[in-house]
Amino acid sequence: MILGYLLSGLVTGAIFAVMGSGLTLSYAATGVFNFAHGAIGFLTALLFYQLNLAAGVPAWLAALLAAGVFAPALGYLLHLLMFRGLAQAGETAQIVGTIGLTIALPALGLLVVDLLGLPRADGTTLPRGLGPHPVLGFEVLGARLDSDQLITFCFSAVVAAGLWAFMRHTPYGLRMRASVDRRRLATLRGIDVDATSALAWMLGSGLAGLAGVLAVPVLGLDATAYTVLLFASATAAVFGRLRSIPWTFAAGLALGVVQNLVAGYTDFLEEITGLRTAVPVILLFAGLVLLNRSRERVAGSAAEDAPPPDHLAGVPAWRRRLPWVLGLVALLVFTVAGPEYYIDRAAQGLVLALIFCSFVVVTGIGGMVNLAQAAFASMAALTCGWAFSAGWPLIVAIVVGVLAAGAVGMLVALPALRLGGRVLTLATLALALLADQVLFQVDAFSNGTIGWPLPALGFGFADTSDPRVRVVLLLVLIGLVGLLVRNLERSASGRAILAVRSAPAAATTSGLSGPRSKIVLFALASAIAGLGGVLFAVSKGSITATDLPAFSGFVWLAVVVLQGVRRIGGAVLGGLVAVAVPELLETWGVSAQVGAILFGAGGMILAKHPDGVLAQLAESRHRRRQARAADAAPVEVAPAPVPPAPASSGVPALSDVPASPSAFGAPLLDLGRSRVASPVAEPLFRLDGVVAGYADCTVLRGVDLEVRPGEVVALLGANGAGKSTTCAVAAGDVPLAAGRVLLDGVDVTAWPAHRRARAGVLLAPEGRGVFPGLTVEENLRTWLAEPDTVYERMPQLAARRTVLAGALSGGEQQLLTLAPALARPPKVLIADEPSLGLAPLVVRQVFEVFAELRERGVALLLVEEKATEALAIADRVAFMRLGRVVWAGPRAEVDGDRLTAAYLGVT
Repeated sequence: MILGYLLSGLVTGAIFAVMGSGLTLSYAATGVFNFAHGAIGFLTALLFYQLNLAAGVPAWLAALLAAGVFAPALGYLLHLLMFRGLAQAGETAQIVGTIGLTIALPALGLLVVDLLGLPRADGTTLPRGLGPHPVLGFEVLGARLDSDQLITFCFSAVVAAGLWAFMRHTPYGLRMRASVDRRRLATLRGIDVDATSALAWMLGSGLAGLAGVLAVPVLGLDATAYTVLLFASATAAVFGRLRSIPWTFAAGLALGVVQNLVAGYTDFLEEITGLRTAVPVILLFAGLVLLNRSRERVAGSAAEDAPPPDHLAGVPAWRRRLPWVLGLVALLVFTVAGPEYYIDRAAQGLVLALIFCSFVVVTGIGGMVNLAQAAFASMAALTCGWAFSAGWPLIVAIVVGVLAAGAVGMLVALPALRLGGRVLTLATLALALLADQVLFQVDAFSNGTIGWPLPALGFGFADTSDPRVRVVLLLVLIGLVGLLVRNLERSASGRAILAVRSAPAAATTSGLSGPRSKIVLFALASAIAGLGGVLFAVSKGSITATDLPAFSGFVWLAVVVLQGVRRIGGAVLGGLVAVAVPELLETWGVSAQVGAILFGAGGMILAKHPDGVLAQLAESRHRRRQARAADAAPVEVAPAPVPPAPASSGVPALSDVPASPSAFGAPLLDLGRSRVASPVAEPLFRLDGVVAGYADCTVLRGVDLEVRPGEVVALLGANGAGKSTTCAVAAGDVPLAAGRVLLDGVDVTAWPAHRRARAGVLLAPEGRGVFPGLTVEENLRTWLAEPDTVYERMPQLAARRTVLAGALSGGEQQLLTLAPALARPPKVLIADEPSLGLAPLVVRQVFEVFAELRERGVALLLVEEKATEALAIADRVAFMRLGRVVWAGPRAEVDGDRLTAAYLGVT
């Protein structure tokens, strides 16, 4: 019997493995965790069913069209419409955008089925599988399996082997892994990250579709079942660390076996309802807690989460508050004079708005995405119902319920102390599902399917059975929560929380307690969600374990983020929208599927405006004000260039200083004084009147710069002068607002960074230009077809070819950055602070590389903080100040006064 459980478990696990492999592939290549992976599988299974049943297409051809054509095409379409933008957005926007698709894609498929009059598909439908019908039975090692199960296992094994070979032994797989490791650096190495992401989404969606087709004989056509399948597959992906396809595949198989063994040999667990079916959820949480931390050393990495700009900062306070005051007055007038039915709808929206305020605390302020808010609301409501039924006064029962939610929130915060980002999101969802499947199914706590009755909350003169009273009460509570959030943001505790969110390491070194901040936020947010849950139960008159399911947290988070999760106004607007839109669709006789589709379309908005609708409206008004101000502003006059320094300055000219001694006292090589580029050579690379910056901040204000073949131009200036921005503009990493970039006489201004890199413009960025998650050899292969030439020149890299680049020393990383240029010299090399943080011996080696590249005709633009080293190798020097090149000329004309005036910013 145990062999039968093992073999059937392997078949179930094979489906987990295929879907988990697709999830791992798309995440490893794009950095976006696709919560809609299960929805893509459902939509593909739905198409397979309709082709096979309605159109009479053979099963194998229907599967080929659905999983081999439709699913990859859907992945590519979603990449164009959504995923491409989400890759540059924050984790919250990524999570919410894909959650929107989780709801919208099944709704779209079912709507099309209804409109075309095709056979209905629901959870009771059990389509045929890929094998013959009726299925054939086989004896395998004494266990009985059918043809569909054997086909499922064989497909999964072939897919796993093919994916591993693709990711590890093809240039496409290497580009995918490089793109997710450091997306910006990948573009600077000539990798078209957009194309690699598109391919990853096509393959990932194809695997999701294949898993959906393989699972359709078991799951039927229930969209919720495919979402549950996603989380079972996510367990396998987590045990594969969302990077290793072989480990993901093995974990998926093991998960299927464990689930079968638990179902067959743990009869003693029957007394705890739902525990046996919760095995994937328990393993998911355990895997997230135990395996989430990377033990790799990544040099030069930092975690920052900058808040969006406040576009209303210059607007008077009364104008900022006026729309909300008018909205409040309108709502109060409607409450007094409107129909009771619609007032009740408004009260329901405000109950949700109160729950949504908890997202403002934990996500908007704390930056932590918590999908367990529905569980907290349900916990408080059930606790309140239990306490009231036990004879406690209603007000005391409400307080107990809120405190219970806050206490559970503190418990959930404990794993959050070491988790973050999407890992924390999955962990909180796992806990919510565990509460749904186990805790809330305990009859003593939830009172079975009957639930707990709750009376209206009375105030002597009125009670909450009147929807008008509920509206006023909820407005007061939301106002109090708004004041609490405002005071929290302005307090010392709030500033500490924001510091921990933006830069955890820096906050810790400043004496701030990250764990305490997270616990406070979780407890406060859970209590607010609990209060909303209690009022939901009081408004309804009862509460059951199914009134606030865990998956509601999916929809709730998405609604709030679409409006603006950093503002209480976004929570209020989100609550009202969540009730009003379905009501309007029902009134107009429109299918409820349309609402879900519109909701998913909101995820596409997040790809371009990740801070929500309110922030988008504020930004639009800000840009209009800017445009009006620009039209009225006088034309800016550029300041005069810095005049040449007098010869009798009393400071010896740097041209009189020998080039051999270094700033460290160690002798430098004669790095090229024996050769100077011909003054008549045409510029190979040229910046012409370049104006550029970031968002609304202009950094470069008309930069003119040129570099000739075999020439080194040292770009010097004070911090903030615009040197690094000049490098980024030259490489195509920052777009121009005006001016031109010319390469060998060709205007490359409109070329993206990867195209310029392929044309011969190589940027060694400030810090370390390596992919920390790739080995030394894989780093070299992003630029070179064969790295043997580099190993001959740099044996220290050859000895560490299988070591991850993130584990190298700073000097080794910088040599690894420049080594590809020796084997395959670019036309133009742009080096931004190449000696930053390096030992003197390594600095010497780096500048020897520059000298050799110059001898080989490479045009070098060198930004260097150590003026002595830069001037020792430079043929020409350019000084920058406030975003302009204020002087450029031969190195021999650079003297101490000019260096002091321009480089140090002293006049």
